Amino acid sequence: MTEPKEILDAAQVKMDKIVAHLIDDLASVRAGRASTNLLNGITVDYYGTPTPVSQVASVTVPDARTVLVQPWEKNMIAPIEKAILVANIGLTPSNNGEHIRLNIPPLTEERRKELVKQIRADAETARVGMRAVRRDAVESFKKAQKDGMPEDMAKDGEESVQKLTDKYSKKVDELLAGKEKEIMTV
Repeated sequence: MTEPKEILDAAQVKMDKIVAHLIDDLASVRAGRASTNLLNGITVDYYGTPTPVSQVASVTVPDARTVLVQPWEKNMIAPIEKAILVANIGLTPSNNGEHIRLNIPPLTEERRKELVKQIRADAETARVGMRAVRRDAVESFKKAQKDGMPEDMAKDGEESVQKLTDKYSKKVDELLAGKEKEIMTV
């Protein structure tokens, strides 16, 4: 017989992953401020191996509107520049032979609203994922009840899953509200 704790723990692990994924998605949305997260996911060809930019260069934020990429090898400037252009992050790199500078333009009101729409869609995707996890857990409790789990234990488990879902939904709402505020702040 499956224990209620096992079902709840599995659901919690899945919801943790969903929230962690949402945090990563929100971190990659630029809010008009420079961030080293802008280059996350961009890989550069390093001697035939796709390698993250952060592993072939120092990525720093000298001020609120600039990201500075300083390659550890001078011959990596062109491949890094090309990788940033190919990644289509909406920024044009400029280099002076020693490092690459990315200037972050201030966001227009229209672009801010687009970004808010995008992060709301990301948050809704996370909520849909959590509801799927909740549904699977409830089905697991119903199956366990058929396999001999007492009815009251199964009902308590279903209530616990709902409380867990509510807790994580609240976390998603808080993350979304924080990011919306960050984007809309001029």
